[in-house]
Amino acid sequence: MQTRITTAQELGTFIRAERRRQALTQAGLAALCGVSPRFLGEIEHGRSTAGIGRVLRVCSRLGIDLLLEPRGAPP
Repeated sequence: MQTRITTAQELGTFIRAERRRQALTQAGLAALCGVSPRFLGEIEHGRSTAGIGRVLRVCSRLGIDLLLEPRGAPP
């Protein structure tokens, strides 16, 4: 299932849901990703100041692929 993400809040909500689905705690996932639990909390709460590299590392660890496509691109 694809989900369109247009805000940091939507991305954070998606990441939180996937972490919970995988039965991971914030502390556990943070350790696996090499980030602090505080940083992970900031991602999950949609803080737009979170570093994109670390956000991508968290997504990768959870098995989340970010798919980008130009708006208005032919199907």
